[in-house]
Amino acid sequence: MLTVIRNSWALLFGIMLLMLGNGMQGTLLGVRGAIEGFSTGAMSIIMASYFAGFLLGSQMVPDMIRRVGHVRVFAFLGSLASAGLILYPLLTNPIAWTGLRLLLGFCFCGVYIVSESWLNNSTTNETRGRALALYMIAQMVGIVAAQALFAWGDASEYTLFIIVSVLVSLAFAPILLAATPVPPFESAKPMSFSKLYSVSPLGFIGIFLMGAVFSALFGMAGVYGAAAGLTTGQIALFVSAIYTGGMLLQYPIGWLSDRADRRKLVIAGAVIGVLACGLGISGLGGVNGALVSAFLIGGMANPLYGILLAYTNDYLEYEDMSAASGRLLFVNGLGAVGGPLITGWLMGVAGPAGFFIFVGVLMLVLAVYAGWRMTQRGAQPIGDDTNYVVMSPMATTPVTIESVVEEWEDQAPEVGTDTMAVNP
Repeated sequence: MLTVIRNSWALLFGIMLLMLGNGMQGTLLGVRGAIEGFSTGAMSIIMASYFAGFLLGSQMVPDMIRRVGHVRVFAFLGSLASAGLILYPLLTNPIAWTGLRLLLGFCFCGVYIVSESWLNNSTTNETRGRALALYMIAQMVGIVAAQALFAWGDASEYTLFIIVSVLVSLAFAPILLAATPVPPFESAKPMSFSKLYSVSPLGFIGIFLMGAVFSALFGMAGVYGAAAGLTTGQIALFVSAIYTGGMLLQYPIGWLSDRADRRKLVIAGAVIGVLACGLGISGLGGVNGALVSAFLIGGMANPLYGILLAYTNDYLEYEDMSAASGRLLFVNGLGAVGGPLITGWLMGVAGPAGFFIFVGVLMLVLAVYAGWRMTQRGAQPIGDDTNYVVMSPMATTPVTIESVVEEWEDQAPEVGTDTMAVNP
């Protein structure tokens, strides 16, 4: 572990600064939008545009890197992101914010791709798993710390927007100055949607649903807090609870997923998520009840993404995993674009409780569908499946997927390399 930190500390520190800036952006816009009088519907469109930009970036940035190289793309996108962040308080209208969020989603996707390429290139087969874990921890620490920084400032002023822009600008310095060779860049040809669905209907549908859940959590938590009348400090705690739950519960749930039928864990996690949403809808416990609900929802949603990805790959040859996982990433992005839009509509109809209603309904659909799928396919023998790898859906790119697949390939002698794709 110390070797990984020594070789990759600059990259990890840069990623943490990026998540400090990006993590604060979502919460800050949710509160500032309410101050500016933007409707919930307008805010849902603004928040959804980030995920549309992220999805667009995942398709376009790899080609940009192949044409002009990592460094130029990294500097270009970093400059655009920093400039876009500081323009929010100057262009306070929904149309401008929608365009800025689209731009920032595109930029951050590209920045993550380049950063992860460097991180992956700086590791060996023996250290890749630990590097991935540290990378995800750095992301979570950054986004949780961002909420504490947000609570310190005033969303009605310029200061927080300036801080976000400065943090993102500073994040590029350690990454660009790291003594790490510029990595080669390759990407696998995606698998067809029909073939991917035939391999794992649960993985396909589940990843789509979790994309919508995570975009609602990442994009609309601040909007919910403002609509519910929470104070700035309470909103910061609410958002922090979502990601703290995801950070703390990933590991024990991941450990269980390597030792039990993953579909049962999907059902259990989704049911707990439904109950947590019920607590949020009921309003029991006031702010404390909302914090417990947020912790449990985040704690279930984050691991479910990794479990569903690993479950899908249980039925694939190793040489097909990158293509399938890249396509799953696209499916996740499609779900993410719709998440804030539907959440915003529900909040307009049912009030702030619409936030929990949306997440709860998707969790319920996932639990029911996973239960039905258990009647259609037998369980994978324990020990013949791929190991769970900690992942963060809010910043997953094709490079992350490649790293995870390489980790699974390294584990192949231990987990059974003869796992074959089967029909449902």
